[in-house]
Amino acid sequence: MKRARIALGVALASLAVATTYWLVRDAPRDEARKAGRRGSTDAQYVGSERCESCHEAQARAWHGSQHQRAMQVASDETVLGDFGERSFTYGGVTSRFFRRDGKYYVHTDGPDGTLADFEVRYTFGVYPLQQYLLELPGGRLQALSVAWDARPADAGGQRWFHLYPDEKIDHRDELHWTRRQQNWNFMCADCHSTNVEKRYDATTDAYATTWSEISVGCEACHGPGSAHLAWTERRGDDPARGLTVRLDERNGVAWTLDPETAQPRRSVARTSQREIDVCARCHARRSHVAEGYRAGAPFTDHYLPLLVEPSLYHADGQQRDEVFVWGSWLQSRMHLAGVTCSDCHDPHTQQLRAPGNAVCTQCHVPAKYDARSHHHHPERSLGAQCVECHMPRATYMVIDPRRDHSMRVPRPDQSVALGVPNACSQCHRESDAAWAAAQVRSWLGRDARGVETFATAFDAAEQSAPGAAADLARIASDIAQPAIVRASALRRLGGLGAYDAATVQRAVADADALVRLAAAGVGAGVPPGGRDALVPLLDDPRRAVRVEAARVLAETRDALPPEALAAWQRAADEYVATLHYNADRPESNVALGGFHAVLGQAAQAEAAFAAALRLDPGFEPAYVNAADVLRAQGRDAEAVALLERGLQHAPQGASIHHALGLAQVRLQQTASALGSLRRARDLAPDVPRYTYVYAVALHSTGRPGAAIELLEQAVRRWPTDRAIGLALASYQAGAGRREAARRTASTLLERFPDDPEVEALAAQLR
Repeated sequence: MKRARIALGVALASLAVATTYWLVRDAPRDEARKAGRRGSTDAQYVGSERCESCHEAQARAWHGSQHQRAMQVASDETVLGDFGERSFTYGGVTSRFFRRDGKYYVHTDGPDGTLADFEVRYTFGVYPLQQYLLELPGGRLQALSVAWDARPADAGGQRWFHLYPDEKIDHRDELHWTRRQQNWNFMCADCHSTNVEKRYDATTDAYATTWSEISVGCEACHGPGSAHLAWTERRGDDPARGLTVRLDERNGVAWTLDPETAQPRRSVARTSQREIDVCARCHARRSHVAEGYRAGAPFTDHYLPLLVEPSLYHADGQQRDEVFVWGSWLQSRMHLAGVTCSDCHDPHTQQLRAPGNAVCTQCHVPAKYDARSHHHHPERSLGAQCVECHMPRATYMVIDPRRDHSMRVPRPDQSVALGVPNACSQCHRESDAAWAAAQVRSWLGRDARGVETFATAFDAAEQSAPGAAADLARIASDIAQPAIVRASALRRLGGLGAYDAATVQRAVADADALVRLAAAGVGAGVPPGGRDALVPLLDDPRRAVRVEAARVLAETRDALPPEALAAWQRAADEYVATLHYNADRPESNVALGGFHAVLGQAAQAEAAFAAALRLDPGFEPAYVNAADVLRAQGRDAEAVALLERGLQHAPQGASIHHALGLAQVRLQQTASALGSLRRARDLAPDVPRYTYVYAVALHSTGRPGAAIELLEQAVRRWPTDRAIGLALASYQAGAGRREAARRTASTLLERFPDDPEVEALAAQLR
């Protein structure tokens, strides 16, 4: 449970500003409220008990499952942890677990660091660990970071442990159990109960969260059941039987072998995503952006899923951080072939449909695949298990192993070339990836191959290597690639600051909303006058695309024709509504402030930034963005005062030091500015921008030698950073070091052969 993984709200913030939210309005436009809600739209939740009398077998399977026990009232039957006066010490704080008057308590450090008794209200999860929810004022339920290891003692379990053993988390840290990143109402509730309504009141900063059922019940996956119950009484001709969704994509489907390839083939092509969308709402790395989801609605109607981002996935698409299956699954050959979740998993027990390799040989011929000629390991050994090679595990939350659902061919050759992990090395830890790659070549006579062909391009983009943009554009336009891969290629194209008009135009017209949304994000990096291609997205059938287009086109709204301006206003209203829904998060308030700022609404922007700081007085982006609004009004002295106040709450905030330095430059406070810019660079040495700006400041204040030395170090570290290279060549030339300047310019020209500014500088130095 890494800091980056649990901070879903931080991901929400960056995407609210940079890529916005995905909510779907189905095509055609006038049918927006109808599609995806098959059956009744007015049905009410009735509870799982009402389902059991007719669906006894399914109910028996569900009882005792992880879904049924996802969240429970704390009781003798539900609490697994040892509360018999047990103690656990972490970071100098000793927490004590005990019982009093039949209730369960934890004596631990509270919001201000003071030790106090907190009652356990609910259990959270079952296996391999169980967490506990404690209540704080304002209707907040918070997940305690000391959890119970529910595994057997001989497997290392039956103990208390901390979810962040390698960090020292105290009451001031965002990951402390009392802080927002452990808040159940925002972070957890929607996936552990049924029909959750957050009910956050921004005026009182309090929650009144409700649910229909404390667990993940029948209606979480099948939708509210009242209309279905009514149908059972009258047995009318409603083909939907009163259900909000028919999870029937597997009905009447068989898998047969292709006579030429011996590969399994679905008898009827899967043309919908209903089942996958139902599962995705909780089995995807995503943020919740609108309430009211009912099974059968498109997943992106209410949730923002993250793409194949470098912080979450390795360059080849393997899971890096905990991504909860969906993003991996969409990359897979199985998904492309039409496999659904319940082809492998029983949806009621959540167990595999068959043990071991048998779950795979439901479709794959055992004689061909469950054989040494295929897996090259001794029979019944670990290496002979399909999942060990094609679904390697990564462990999260200290003790919880999760399998990678991209189901890829092991590629140790890519480990050698790109540094990505491979399944072979997980077992053969005594040997390196080169050895594993040689073994595969000895078996196949070549390196292994898989359907995933984007690893080299994604890695090149992460390194800002020459030619990376062209490769990304090619992948983004390749309809043979999974939509999530094409969208991710577009996202990375935008990260390079690259814009290929033809690629974006194709993406704007793509059939998949993931790709259209990514196209709008790429357009954000284009000068405002070049964003006309995005105008059709303002009336896109998917709300996520519309609101992203509204954000990107906000700067140019006054130049839109009347019809497009009306579409922009509708989409902008949706965007603002989404941000208000997440008003319990400082990052959403910062996104709202940024949107107001673009619209020239300075007072509203300042109010939104102030709201963010009320929620978290140490939230760096609020200070930086608020200072920028003050700068735009010529109020630099106030900006300096605000940023200095920010440093009282976040003294290690590199972005605040950087913004302060720039404000001090504008106020001609040279000495102070140099100190602030240097401090930003020292605090965040991995951010090239801070190094570049500090070097420019050194040069501007009469220290060209120091600037050149700093940039020479920087260009070795970030050889593909265009701004650093241009500044270094220019400063070298100005200092009379023309030969060094020529070498720097020549290297730049190799990396950016079509860049006019680089070409002009190289010509001047010839």
